Amino acid sequence: MADTTHLEEQLAHLTRTVEELSDIVARQETELAVAQRRLAMLMEREAGREMEAGGTVPLADQKPPHW
Repeated sequence: MADTTHLEEQLAHLTRTVEELSDIVARQETELAVAQRRLAMLMEREAGREMEAGGTVPLADQKPPHW
C-alpha cells in the first residue's frame, strides 16, 4: 500500500512538471516567433540601407554563410 501511495505521489509530481514544461515551451514558441519576425524586419531595413548606400547585393537577398 505504501508503494502505491509513493508511486501516486511521484506520478502527480511528474505530471505537474510536464505541464509546467509544456507551458514554458508554449511561451518560448511565441517569443521565438516574435523574435523571428523582428529579425526579418531588421534584415529588410538593413537591406534597404545597403541599397541606398550603393551596395550591390542587399543583405536580405544573401543566404547566411552556414546555409
